[in-house]
Amino acid sequence: MTEPSIRVAIVDDQELMVRGLQMVLDAEHDLEVVGTAGSGLDGVTLADRTRPDVVLMDVRMPGMDGLEATARITASRPLTRVIVLTTFDLDEYAFGGLRAGASGFLLKNTPPRDLVSAIRAVHSGDAIVSPRITRAMLDLFASRLPGTRRSEPEAVDSLTEREREIFLAMAEGLSNSEIASRFFLSESTVKTHVGRVLAKLDLRDRVHAVILAYESGLVGG
Repeated sequence: MTEPSIRVAIVDDQELMVRGLQMVLDAEHDLEVVGTAGSGLDGVTLADRTRPDVVLMDVRMPGMDGLEATARITASRPLTRVIVLTTFDLDEYAFGGLRAGASGFLLKNTPPRDLVSAIRAVHSGDAIVSPRITRAMLDLFASRLPGTRRSEPEAVDSLTEREREIFLAMAEGLSNSEIASRFFLSESTVKTHVGRVLAKLDLRDRVHAVILAYESGLVGG
C-alpha cells in the first residue's frame, strides 16, 4: 500500500522563490504542494483551508510577517509543522520562528536535497535544528526579543526526579548519547524519558524543551 504524500504549503512573497520551491517539491514522489501564499495572513488562511503537514514559511513579508503567521498556524493546527526560511543563519528571525512554534529553519539557498530531507524529517516528528544550536541562539538573541521570560509551567512539577534531570540535560543541548553517559543509562532508556518529558510538557520536540527551560529561568540567561 502506497504511503500518503506529505502535504506541503509554501508561504513567500517572492514569486520566483515560490516557483523554485514548487518545482523542487513536485519532482518528489512523496511530496505534494497543496497551495501557495504571498503573505502571512494568506498563509494562515491557506493552512486552515488545505491542512498541510508542513509549511515552508518566509519571515520577512509585508503585513503579517512569518513569525506571527507561524504562531497562529502552530496554535490552531498542532499537527502542522513549520519550517522557517531565512536569508541569514543564526539571526533573530530564525530564532523568533522557533519561539513561535516552528520545528526548525533553513537558509533560502539550502540545496534541494537538504530541503526535501528537512521536510521529511519534520513530518516524522524531528526538529531540524539541533538543541545545541538553539542554546547558542538563545544566548545571542533572547534578551533582545520581547516577552522572553515566563514563569515555570506547573507541568514541570509533574516530572519525576529523573525526568526533571533529563529535561534540564536536554535544555543544555545534550544529545541522547551524552545524557546516557552523564546518568549511566542506556540510550533507549533516555529516549523513553525524553518522550515522556515532551508529552508531559506538551512540547513539539526537544528544541522547544530548550526554549521552555531557558524562558522559565531553569537554565542559562
